[in-house]
Amino acid sequence: MSDFVPICAQSELPAAGQVREFVATGRALCVANVDGDLCVLDGTCPHEGGPLGEGTIEEGRVVCPWHGYAFDLRTGVAQDDPDLKAEVLEAKVENGELRVKL
Repeated sequence: MSDFVPICAQSELPAAGQVREFVATGRALCVANVDGDLCVLDGTCPHEGGPLGEGTIEEGRVVCPWHGYAFDLRTGVAQDDPDLKAEVLEAKVENGELRVKL
């Protein structure tokens, strides 16, 4: 069973409308702030391995900086290819830090 692992201090979280990349247990994670709601996805784009944590947020999706693939931040489904999906991870802010279930 997976446990929640600490990712970053609450003070390091991205501002509303922003995305940041963090690494936990050797895994890149994309942390996005959508109007105050935090969404965490696997940080590696399922299209060709681009860094989702270096992307941008557009209409509730994170857009990969390499090829422009856009993934819904809540479901992980690609906008133009429903068979392509980024893993969405359960996250919570607890005791002043972001924790993610890996």
